[in-house]
Amino acid sequence: MARSAILNVMVQAAMKAGRSLARDFGEVQNLQVSLKGPGDYVSQADRRAEEIVYAELKRARPDYSFLMEERGEIEGSDSQHRWLVDPLDGTTNFLHGIPMFAVSIALERQGQIVAGVIYNPAMDELYTAERGGGAFLNDRRLRVAARAKLQDAVIGTGVPHLGRGHHGNYLLELRNVMGETAGIRRLGSAALDLAYVAAGRFDGFWEDALSPWDIAAGMLLIREAGGFLSDKNGGQDIFGTKSIVAGNEAIHSALLKVLKKPVKPA
Repeated sequence: MARSAILNVMVQAAMKAGRSLARDFGEVQNLQVSLKGPGDYVSQADRRAEEIVYAELKRARPDYSFLMEERGEIEGSDSQHRWLVDPLDGTTNFLHGIPMFAVSIALERQGQIVAGVIYNPAMDELYTAERGGGAFLNDRRLRVAARAKLQDAVIGTGVPHLGRGHHGNYLLELRNVMGETAGIRRLGSAALDLAYVAAGRFDGFWEDALSPWDIAAGMLLIREAGGFLSDKNGGQDIFGTKSIVAGNEAIHSALLKVLKKPVKPA
């Protein structure tokens, strides 16, 4: 596949940060961990990876703005372009020695995501997409799965944990989806969940309480792989509602309906 200059910059930044994470992952028991919030950990590895991504992107496009998980918003002189960066999506997995984590970088131009990269260094899987140019895994073209019935579908999800999300509402949604599908999976990284939908590994996905840096690159991957996305209301205010539902056209529509079904607690 032919990559644009800007996508090559993003790939270089993600892979350089990924190599740093891979080294730290090998020494995961020795990492010094600081507490950021209930059940939400930030490690030295996370900060190192973010510094690498920031330095690489800043050098290539010094005027662009940033929205980063740790540093927050950094305004640049170019208000039309913004990087959305999660240097370590799946921090809890990382700290427990589970090889499901990723660097996620997206480029937003005038409010639209135009390029995205997700890199899992533990598995050496590089997902890339550019608007209008398709989605790829290690240079192999991606398409969402073709299954049209929920009863045949494996659906990914994010499970609320300590200090995050509405546990009661989620359990009702989970009960609904469990009763309609072939299986539920939880990877622990929203970026990889979305990448798996784009790759056809998952037929669909839903989650709440997500931030833009968690999902921006994955959203473009799915769209470029022929998939459909919305918030849980069926609209496109995904960043605003912090909710996302994804799949091919049939699974996306069916999953939305199941999530809206009322269920009385047992």
